[in-house]
Amino acid sequence: MNNIIPNGIHRWGALHVDGLNLTNEHGQPVRLRGMSTYGIQWQPQFAGEGSVATIRDYGANLLRVAMYTDEGGYLTHPEKVKADAFRAVETALSLDMYAILDWHILYDNNPMTHLKEAKEFFAEAAKRYAGQPGLLYEICNEPNGDVTWERDVRPYAEEVIPVIRQFSPNAVILVGCSTWSQDVDLAAKHPLDFPNIMVTCHFYAGTHGKPLQKKIDRARELGTPIFISEWGTSRADGNGGVFIRESEEWLRFLDERNLSWANWSLGDRDETSAALKPGANPNGNWREEEISESGRFVFRQFRT
Repeated sequence: MNNIIPNGIHRWGALHVDGLNLTNEHGQPVRLRGMSTYGIQWQPQFAGEGSVATIRDYGANLLRVAMYTDEGGYLTHPEKVKADAFRAVETALSLDMYAILDWHILYDNNPMTHLKEAKEFFAEAAKRYAGQPGLLYEICNEPNGDVTWERDVRPYAEEVIPVIRQFSPNAVILVGCSTWSQDVDLAAKHPLDFPNIMVTCHFYAGTHGKPLQKKIDRARELGTPIFISEWGTSRADGNGGVFIRESEEWLRFLDERNLSWANWSLGDRDETSAALKPGANPNGNWREEEISESGRFVFRQFRT
C-alpha cells in the first residue's frame, strides 16, 4: 500500500500557526479535515489500520484520538487507555495522516481538577513523539459547568503547554475553552502568550448556529486562530437529525474561513452522529449499508 497522500505529512511537513492560519512547513495555509474517534476506551477497534485507512481513502488527512479522562477512561485504566490512544495515533501517522491526541475532559468539567495527571501524561506523550511533525496536542476537550477561561482554563494551559514544549517545542497545541469549547470570543480577549496555539470550537449542527458563528468571527477579529476539533451533524447530545441543511451551512462557513475540522465520530454507536451503523466492520472497507446517513454526508466532504 502506498501510504503517501497528497495532503498528508510527507507533503506538508510540520505545521505552524501564522496569524489566523494553520500553515505547512513552507508557511502556506493548509487545512486538516477528518474524523474524531469515539471514546477510545469504548471503541478502539475503529481506530485500527483498516478503519483509519478507509477514511483516508475517502480523502481524510486527520484522525482525532478522543482519550476520555473520566467515564472509565485514562484516570481509571491509565496504562490500557494510554496504550490504545498511542496505538491510534501511530496508526494515523503511519498512514501519512495528521493526528490529534485529545485529553478528553467532559464530565470532569474543570481541567484544573486533574492538572497533575495531565502534566504527567503530556510529558510522556511529548517525549515519546518528540520531533514528530504529524502530531497535534489537544489539552482540554470541553471545559464546562462553573468554569471560566480566566480562572481555570488559561491557568491550566499555562501549566501544561510548557510541559509539551520541553520535548516538542514547535508542536501545534489546541486549547479548549469554557461552555463546551464555545466561548472562543472570551478566550480571544486574553490570549495565551505562546506560539503555535489554536483555540478549539465545537458545534453540533442541530443545536448551534449563527450565534456561535458570530463568536468565531469575533475571536478571529481579535486575532485568535480557531480549530474545529469536534462537530456533528446531530444535536449536541449526539442524536436527532441528521441535520443536513444546517451542516451544509456550517461547512460553507468553515470553507470560507479555511478552518480545519474533525467530525464526531468514527464508530458504530447507535446514535445519529456516528459515521457507521451498529455492527459495521471494524476493519473498514465498509459497504454502503454499513455507513450511516451522517457518515455518507461527512465522507463526501473530504474531497470537496
